[in-house]
Amino acid sequence: MHLDVQDLRNFYYRSTLGRAVQKVIRDQMLEIWPEAHGQTVLGFGFAVPLLRPYLTDSRRVIALMPGPQGVMPWPAGQPNVSVLSEEVAWPIETGRVDKLIVMHGLETSEMPSAVLEECARVLGPGGKALFVVPNRAGLWSRSDSTPFGYGRPYSLGQLDAQLKTHGFLSEAQRTALYQPPSTRKFWRKTAAFWENTGRALPIIAAGGVLMVEASKRVPAPSGGLGARVKKPLPILQPQTEPSAARLPSQY
Repeated sequence: MHLDVQDLRNFYYRSTLGRAVQKVIRDQMLEIWPEAHGQTVLGFGFAVPLLRPYLTDSRRVIALMPGPQGVMPWPAGQPNVSVLSEEVAWPIETGRVDKLIVMHGLETSEMPSAVLEECARVLGPGGKALFVVPNRAGLWSRSDSTPFGYGRPYSLGQLDAQLKTHGFLSEAQRTALYQPPSTRKFWRKTAAFWENTGRALPIIAAGGVLMVEASKRVPAPSGGLGARVKKPLPILQPQTEPSAARLPSQY
């Protein structure tokens, strides 16, 4: 079940906890993708908190928001790039996207396989996707006070298996949000400490979200030289008996 866009906006842009979440995940994303110069960047679900760094240098930024969630204009004070879309029929040409960010779009969908098929369709050659989903082992998926407490949380193995089924190859994996999902002043003041400690010692506490970078696997071309080599010319095959055509002529 998708959350309402108003609830997502209020969390990420009007609450102290939401702004902290936005910064932590965006900083992690920028370590993986520091720039998108001249590229087409697409966000699906509610990915706008992560898209702002690419507005300046990218060729184009598009924020698709699924119909059951609703849409809001974004970014504020600039030309709108936000589009209301069918959940599994995106108004994007095949192979057009260089970078794809999916947040609050996979775990809340009732058709995750169809969403992943659309992800694979729109990515172009060499394109990359970043999936941000609730971590089943983390505290955030157990609290309904944040958007990560809704939908279907994943373990890393579950997400990796689902991506492989739809033709994706995982390339980078990390977790984020080691701070508790609390608005209390103590946890807000010590949030940076918990994030740094969690990244250094991930065994102690599982992060609230999984972030997986994946590329689309392209099948090897069929036919070509490899296929021809597997079918050697008859002249190269061993002859058990001399061919009649090659026997010396009898005069």
